[in-house]
Amino acid sequence: MQIDCNVADIDEAARFWAAALGRPVDMAHPGSRDKYRQLATLPDEPMLQLQRVDHESRVHLDIETDDIEAEVARLEKLGATIFKRLERWVVMQAPSGQRFCVVRVQRPDWPKHANRWD
Repeated sequence: MQIDCNVADIDEAARFWAAALGRPVDMAHPGSRDKYRQLATLPDEPMLQLQRVDHESRVHLDIETDDIEAEVARLEKLGATIFKRLERWVVMQAPSGQRFCVVRVQRPDWPKHANRWD
């Protein structure tokens, strides 16, 4: 899960969310870099990452996949649309209006609990 923060100081936002959610900021995690801060989570919990953004603050889901184009095509068949293609991920919009991202694999234990679509 991504917590999009339209703030000047991502570390201040990370301190708030770490205290609010009871999950410390993990600066040693590769996800804590530049405008991103990773919160520590257990292996079977959803990942929590904050990112400093230019748009309004909000929360969005990331869908991990080992084949971004195949997953985007599957989601389009379900009614989602592509909002924006970026270098390493695709921002999509659900038929109900929420935006979410299709991203490459993020977890070291992937594909544990991953869905397989045939």
